[in-house]
Amino acid sequence: MTPVVMTTDFTGLGPRRQGKVRDIYDLGDTLLLVATDRISAFDVVMADPIPDKGRILTKLSAFWFRHLADIVPHHLISLEVAEFPRACQPYRLMLQGRAMLVKKCQPLPVECIVRGYLAGSAWKEYQRTGAVCGISLPPGLVEADRLPEPLFTPSTKAEVGAHDQNITFVKVVEAIGEDLACRVRDLSLALYRRARDWAEPRGIILADTKYEFGLANGELLLIDEVLTPDSSRFWPKEDSLGWNKKPPPPPLPPEVIANTRARYLEALKALTGEELEPA
Repeated sequence: MTPVVMTTDFTGLGPRRQGKVRDIYDLGDTLLLVATDRISAFDVVMADPIPDKGRILTKLSAFWFRHLADIVPHHLISLEVAEFPRACQPYRLMLQGRAMLVKKCQPLPVECIVRGYLAGSAWKEYQRTGAVCGISLPPGLVEADRLPEPLFTPSTKAEVGAHDQNITFVKVVEAIGEDLACRVRDLSLALYRRARDWAEPRGIILADTKYEFGLANGELLLIDEVLTPDSSRFWPKEDSLGWNKKPPPPPLPPEVIANTRARYLEALKALTGEELEPA
């Protein structure tokens, strides 16, 4: 197990922006995405890291970018630190296995969520309204039911610490235009079906997942992370810790940290057939 990385501060790599899990450095024409070992729950970053989490996320995303490239191009340029700009080289030991050099693009202001099962916020919305993101569903469904067809259920893209809000497709059209909205909807559904059909024979049910897209020189790209345990529901919800879902987060018991790391490793092995190499 490698030392945990909660945050980075790489002097000389340009402005840094922190997401819930990733530290993002602006290198000019490209971005450096560094996956830390931070973990968030209900949009709150927990105080305790999950060892090796960032390396696992990076390896999973790289696998999916390759596996889905025939459906939509992506922003990944390289995972090899030796191919990163010279300013990155002093930090190569920390960057190895947890950093991606990517094309800089303009992210679309929506989260592209696809659901194959009735879970999470979709289940709560269905209980209230009988619909999800304005899409009516058959009556009598129960939590975790498989939906008749996968649903595109977009949401807002909230700032760190805030909660995303489900929106209708009409709102997506208003935000980015009808042509682009239809493209990301159709691509999201195609990506979900490809991933679902890959995962199910390997013992993993993909209940739902989130994609992000961006524009670079007019080209639509799949960006951020793809089909990781952070952006997807791969297994049943874990037992609650009795937390009110607001900062400050409670400390994670050691057994929860160990079990979470084990689940990330299990997902990596089941989905890619690969294991995490020693650092």
